[in-house]
Amino acid sequence: MMDRLRDCWRLLLVLFLGNVVTALEVPLDPKVLEGLPQPPTITHQSPKDYIVDPRENIVIHCEAKGKPHPSFSWTRNGIHFDTDKDSRVNMKPHSGTLVIDISGGERAEAYEGVYQCTARNEHGTAVSNNIVIRQSRSPLWSKERIKPIVIQEGVSLVLQCRPPAGLPPPIIFWMDNNFQRLPQSRRVSQGLNGDLYFSNVVTEDSRSDYICYARFPHTQTIQQKQPITVRVLNNAPAEERRPSFLVPAGSPSLKMVLRGQVLELECIADGLPTPEVTWNKVSGELPTNRASFQNFQKTLRIVDVSEADAGDYRCTAKNRLGSVHHTIRVTVKAAPYWITAPKNLVLAPQETGVLTCRARGNPKPTISWFMNGVPIENAPSDPSRKVEDDTIVFTQVQTGSSAVYQCNASNEYGYLLSNAFVNVLAEPPRVLTPLNKVYQVIMNKPALLDCASFGSPLPGITWFKESRSSILVGDPYLFHENGTLEIPVAQALNSGKYTCVATNIFGISENHVYLEVKEPTRILKQPEYKVVQRNRDVVFECKVKHDPSLIPTMTWLKDNGELPDDERFIVDSDSLTIIEVRENDKGTYTCIMNTTLDQDSASADLTVVEATPTPAVIYEQPDAPRDLELTDPGARSIQLTWIPGDEHNSPIKKFLIQYEDALHDRGTWHNLTEVPGSKTTAHLKLSPYVHYSFRVLALNEIGYSLPSQPSRQYKTNSAAPDENPSEVKGMGTEHNNLVISWKPLTGLQSNGPDLQYKVMWRQMDIDDEWNSATVANVSKFVVAGTPTFVPYEVKVQALNHYGHGPKPAVIIGYSGEDLPGAAPEIVRVLVHNSTLAEVYWEPIAPKSVRGKLQGYRVFYWKERSLHKHNGHGHSHHMEQQTLTFSGNRSHGKLPGLHPFSLYMVNIRVFNGRGEGPTSTSQQFETPEGVPGRPTYLRVTDSNLDSLTLEWGPPHEKNGHLTGYTLKYQSVNNTNELGHLEELTLPANETSITLHNLKYSTRYKFYFSAKTLMGTGPSITEEFATIMDGAKPVSPVFGNVSSSVGEDGTLITWEYWGPEKHIYVEYIVDNSGEDWQKEMVNGSQSHVLKGLKEGLAYKVRVVAKGHADHTVHHSEELLVTVPAMASRQVDIATQGWFIGLMCAIALLILILLIVCFIKRNKGGKYPVKEKEDAHADPEIQPMKDDDITFGEYSDNEDHKPLKGSRTPSSGTVKRDESDDSLVDYGEGGDGQFNEDGSFIGQYSGKTERDTVQGHESSEAPSPVNAMNSFV
Repeated sequence: MMDRLRDCWRLLLVLFLGNVVTALEVPLDPKVLEGLPQPPTITHQSPKDYIVDPRENIVIHCEAKGKPHPSFSWTRNGIHFDTDKDSRVNMKPHSGTLVIDISGGERAEAYEGVYQCTARNEHGTAVSNNIVIRQSRSPLWSKERIKPIVIQEGVSLVLQCRPPAGLPPPIIFWMDNNFQRLPQSRRVSQGLNGDLYFSNVVTEDSRSDYICYARFPHTQTIQQKQPITVRVLNNAPAEERRPSFLVPAGSPSLKMVLRGQVLELECIADGLPTPEVTWNKVSGELPTNRASFQNFQKTLRIVDVSEADAGDYRCTAKNRLGSVHHTIRVTVKAAPYWITAPKNLVLAPQETGVLTCRARGNPKPTISWFMNGVPIENAPSDPSRKVEDDTIVFTQVQTGSSAVYQCNASNEYGYLLSNAFVNVLAEPPRVLTPLNKVYQVIMNKPALLDCASFGSPLPGITWFKESRSSILVGDPYLFHENGTLEIPVAQALNSGKYTCVATNIFGISENHVYLEVKEPTRILKQPEYKVVQRNRDVVFECKVKHDPSLIPTMTWLKDNGELPDDERFIVDSDSLTIIEVRENDKGTYTCIMNTTLDQDSASADLTVVEATPTPAVIYEQPDAPRDLELTDPGARSIQLTWIPGDEHNSPIKKFLIQYEDALHDRGTWHNLTEVPGSKTTAHLKLSPYVHYSFRVLALNEIGYSLPSQPSRQYKTNSAAPDENPSEVKGMGTEHNNLVISWKPLTGLQSNGPDLQYKVMWRQMDIDDEWNSATVANVSKFVVAGTPTFVPYEVKVQALNHYGHGPKPAVIIGYSGEDLPGAAPEIVRVLVHNSTLAEVYWEPIAPKSVRGKLQGYRVFYWKERSLHKHNGHGHSHHMEQQTLTFSGNRSHGKLPGLHPFSLYMVNIRVFNGRGEGPTSTSQQFETPEGVPGRPTYLRVTDSNLDSLTLEWGPPHEKNGHLTGYTLKYQSVNNTNELGHLEELTLPANETSITLHNLKYSTRYKFYFSAKTLMGTGPSITEEFATIMDGAKPVSPVFGNVSSSVGEDGTLITWEYWGPEKHIYVEYIVDNSGEDWQKEMVNGSQSHVLKGLKEGLAYKVRVVAKGHADHTVHHSEELLVTVPAMASRQVDIATQGWFIGLMCAIALLILILLIVCFIKRNKGGKYPVKEKEDAHADPEIQPMKDDDITFGEYSDNEDHKPLKGSRTPSSGTVKRDESDDSLVDYGEGGDGQFNEDGSFIGQYSGKTERDTVQGHESSEAPSPVNAMNSFV
C-alpha cells in the first residue's frame, strides 16, 4: 500500500515539474559557446564487445567534449591503467583514444580485459561503457584420421563437421576438391551446427571429397577438415520408412532467445521417400513480415524477436507413409532497453529540473545512479537533489552544483549506461541578432524583425519603436516565442527604428534594428498587341514605377525564353525595338522589371503580316462583339447570343467564348469553346457551383479582336463531384511508409463547397477491410508504420457538402523500399582464359531484398601481378571496376582482365533504394597470356655483311617468357621484299649478330616475344648494312650548307639515297633537348623559320624508313643565328640617298651626251679617261656603324646586313640584271664600235670573284656604284 502511495506521489511530482521546468537550449553560435562552461559529454566510444585482429594495432576509441576541454584516464579490469608505463600504449593528443602498438611482436591477448574511459573537467566527470577487448581466434583443426563410410542405399546419414571453436564462431560450408559447393536439396542439407544431413542416401552420393570448410571472419582465414569418403551400396532394395527427426532429438525441446535478436528453429527429418517439413505456431500465427523459411523449409527464421514471439512452435515431417512432429517451446528474454534515457539539463540558479531513467527488460532491470562516476550514495550530499528510484529531482539548484550523472540499467543479459549532465548556468542576456540590421520589405507584405537572444534564466523580450517611451503591444504586432516581432501587413508608417530588450535577473541587453517599407514595383504602361508588316520596325513600351531607393533591372523575354542574339533587337530603359521585322519574330514578348525585393511583368503578342503593295485595302483585326445575351437557362447549360463587330476587310473565321469564375478564380478568363464565324449563338455546357460571366472574341486572318464586354453573371447550383482526382499514385519515400498522392480537383471540378478527399488503402492479399482517412486542401497522404515494400491497393474519392463522387478506381502501390539486408555469397569464380572470368553467386532471399530487385553489382580489381618481382611488397593495386547485372542473375562475366594477375572480387545486390552490404571478397588468378610488344629493337653494330641487334623485353610480359621470334627479309630500292628468314631466340638473350648478309642492303625485321600461350605482337624496324669497308652507307648526303637570311635559315644538300621521307632536324647546341624536325617536300633545300636569334643550333638532314626510323643522316652542321642590334632602316626613304641617286643620274646623263657628241664626230670614247674624270671619292665601302649601303665587306663577326643574303662560300656576288649597264672597268665584255656605239649587252655577265682582290688603282665608276646598291 505504501509503495503504491509513493508511486502516485512521484507521478504527481513529475507532472508538476513538467509544467514548471522550462527547456533552456544553448545556441550553436560559436561566440556564445566559447564562453559557456559545460561538463564533459562522451561523443564517441568503441563497442562494448570489441574483438580485435591480432595482426593490427588495437585502437580503443574515447572522444568527449566539454568546456574546458576534458582530460582522460582509463581503467583496466577495474584498476587504474597507467598508459605512461607501457611504451606500446599511446593516447592521442586532445583525445582519450588509446592506440596499442603490437607491430613489434607483442601478442594482442596480453591486452585483453575490460576497459573503461573517464573524461573529466572542473564541472563533472563522464564515463564510457565497459569495453571488453578480446582477440579474434582462428585455431587449427585437430589432426584426425577419418575412416571411409560404407552405407546401404536409402539409409540416413550425418557427416559431422565439428570445427574448432573460434572467436567469433566460424562460418561453415561444404565443398568438393574443385572448390565447388556441394549441391543441397530437401534430401541433403547443412544444419545450423554445420553438419551435413542426408535424409536418405542414393548411389550418386558416393564420393571421396566431402570436405567441411570453416571461414573465420575477422582474420579472413579458412580451415579445412580432412576429406570424408562415402560409399553407398545398392546390393539390396531400399525399404521405405516413416519420417523421424535427426534434429532435434528426443522429447519437446526448449529454446531461449533475446528480444531484438534472430530466432532460428531447425527440424531435419530422416525418411524414405524424403519427408517434407512444415511449421506452425501452436498458440498463434507466425509473424508474416518477420518470419521466413530457409534450408528447404527445414529452418524457421524470425528476425527482430519481440515478447509476442514466445510460445510453442511445431514442425511436422511428412511423407506418404506417415508423419511425425516436434514441439519447441520458445521463451523470450530481454536485455535492458530504453524507455526514457536521461537527457542533459541546463538550469539557471533556483530553477527546478528532473532527470528520468526508465528502461525495460526481462527480468526487470535494476536502476543504479552515479554522480561523476561514483555511486550516488557515496557522492557528496546535495540538499537540492532527491533520488526516487528511476528519477532524480533537482529543486532550487545553486551555482557550482553542475555535475555529470550516470544511469545504469542492468540485468543478467546486459546493461545500459547513459551520461547526462546538469549544468547550472547564471548568464546575463545576450542579443544574438546583428546590431543595426536593416530589414527591407514591400508595402502590404509581412515584416519579420528578429531578436535572437540567450541567457540563463531565459530572458524576456520587449520591443520599442523609435524611443523607449512605450512598449509595443497588440495590433498590428505579433510576438513570437523566439523573440521575433511580426508586422503582418507592413505600411509606410511602420518604417523606422525598433529596439528589442532582453532581460533576466542577471542583467539587460538591447539591440537596434531598422525597418524600411518600400513602394511596390508596378508597370504603368504595358506593351500592347502589335500587327506589323514584314521589314517594318516595331516598338514595345514598358514604363515602370518603382521605389526610388531600389535599383531596377529590366529584362525582355520572347516566348518565355531569352531574346534572340540579334543586333536588330534594341533594348532601352523602357522599351524594346525590333528593326526590320521578320516572319520568325512573331511571338509573345514579356517585359520583367526586377528589384532586390519584388518584380512585375507584362506581355504582348507580335503578329507579322506580309507587306501590302497598295494602301487601298486596310486589313485589321475585327472589332469586339457586342450585346451579349443569356437565354434558356438550365441546371448545367445556357444559351449565349451576340452581335459581331466590324470585320475590317478580313472575314471572321471563328469566335472564342471565354468565362470567368467569380467564386473560385476572380479576374482570370478561361477558354470555354469555339464556334464558326458564321454563327452568333452558342449552347454552353456548364459545371455546378460556378458563378459564370462570359465574353466573346472574334478571329480573322489578322488576329483576335478585343474581348467583348462581359455578360451578366449566371450562378449554377451545387452538386456532388462528377469525377475523382486523377494521377493517383502509391509510393513509399521511407522504408516504413506509403505516400498516396493525387492531382487535386480544380474549383470548377469541385461542384460544391467543402471539397474533401477520402483516401482508402489496404495491404494487398493481407487486409480485407479498407483503411480510410478524409483530408482537405492537400494532394498527398502519408501512411506510416507500413512493412517494407509490400503491395497496397489504393483509391481516392472526392466528396463535398452534397455527396460523394463516383466509385474510384483501385491502383496498386508499394510501400517504401529499404536497403537490402543481406549480401550475396560468391559460390565460385570460373576463369575462362587470361582476360575473361565468370563469377557465380548465390542470389539472396527475396525477403532480404527489401524492395524491388534491380540487380547485382560486381566489383573487381587487380591486386598484383603474379611475376616473382611483383610480390606483396610491390603490389600495384588498380582502380576498382564495376559491372552491373540487371535482374535476378546468379552469374556474370568479367572481361578485360590482365593476364597472369591476382584479382579480388565482391558483389552487392541493389534495389530502388540503393546497394546492400558487400559480400566477402574472393580472390582468383588469371592464367598466362601472350606477351606485349618488345620495348625496342635497335642496331648496335653494322658491318658489310652483318648486323648486331639489341632488344628490350616487353613491359607487359603476361606470363613467363619462353623465347623470342626474329623474322627478317631484304628490301630493295623499289621496296620489294625478299625471302623471309626466321630465328627462334632464348628468353635470356638480349642481343644477336646476324652474319652472311648482303652489303649495302636494307633489311626489314619483325621481332616478337612469346610465352607458353603463344606469340605476342611484333615490333617492326628497318636497318641496312654498310656499302664497303671504306665508305659506309650513311654518307648518302653531301655538300650540306647553310645561309642565314631575312626569311630564315636556308639549308641545302645533295642526296643519293632511295628513301623518300627526308627531314631537316635541329636542336639548340648543348641544350640536351629532343631533336625538332621539319619534313621536306621532295626538294634538296629547306628554310628553317623557327630558329631564335642569338642562339647556335646543330642541324642535320635525315632519311627515314617505313616505320619512321632513321636510315641515314648527314653530318651535323653548326648554324649561328645572329642577334639583330636594331631594326634596319629602309634606305630608299632616306633624303641623302635620294640626293645621291639624283647626282649619279646627272653624271650618267652627262656621259651619254658626251658619248653622243663623240659618236657624231666619229671618234672613240676614252673610257678610262672618263672614269678618272668622273670618279667620286665619296662612294666608298660603308662601315657597320653607318645605316647606309655601300660595298659590303665581310667582317670577322660574319654579320650580314638585314635583307641581304650571304653565299656559303663567304663571297658577296653582285645581283645580275638584264637591264643594267655593263661595268666600265678594263677587260670588260662591254665595248664600243668605231662610231662609239655599244657592242656588249647590258647584262653584266663579267663576275668579280674577288672584289677586294683587284690591284687596280682605278676608282669605281658610277655604274659600279649603282650595281652595288641593286
